[in-house]
Amino acid sequence: MYQINAATVNDIPVIQALANKIWPPTYQSILTPAQMEYMLDMMYSANALHQQMTEKQHQFLLLLDDAQPIGYAAYSTTATPNVYKLQKIYVDLNYQGKGAGKLLLQEVTDRVKKHGADILELDVNKYNKAKFFYEKQGFSVYTERDTDIGQGYLMEDFVMRKSI
Repeated sequence: MYQINAATVNDIPVIQALANKIWPPTYQSILTPAQMEYMLDMMYSANALHQQMTEKQHQFLLLLDDAQPIGYAAYSTTATPNVYKLQKIYVDLNYQGKGAGKLLLQEVTDRVKKHGADILELDVNKYNKAKFFYEKQGFSVYTERDTDIGQGYLMEDFVMRKSI
């Protein structure tokens, strides 16, 4: 039975464990091991997650199967009124294709809609097969964005949007 809970700073170790389990198989064909390690540290160190949750006001959710954490998502406001951003959404590979990601995405959509969102936006790596999942959920490519993240690494993303 799936359950979705709001995450707090106390859940940082759970989010880190999920990221360390999900990221390698997700990005092994897209990123070098060095870039993956750099990005995991940049986005998922305890300090980075704490800052996202507190200073940046990212709202994190944990997806559980019974009591077992199997995924997470994070969302936030943007500089554009009524546009919210899906910062992250990841589901254990054993649960992909079984409705878990769709359920988690729907929960984010419902929550941002309650806060007045008209559009949900996300960035997805141009080579990530998750793009097809997002398209099935009603997202379409809005623009492209290349982001220099330091150490000579570049995130090459599609910015996708969905009216909600």
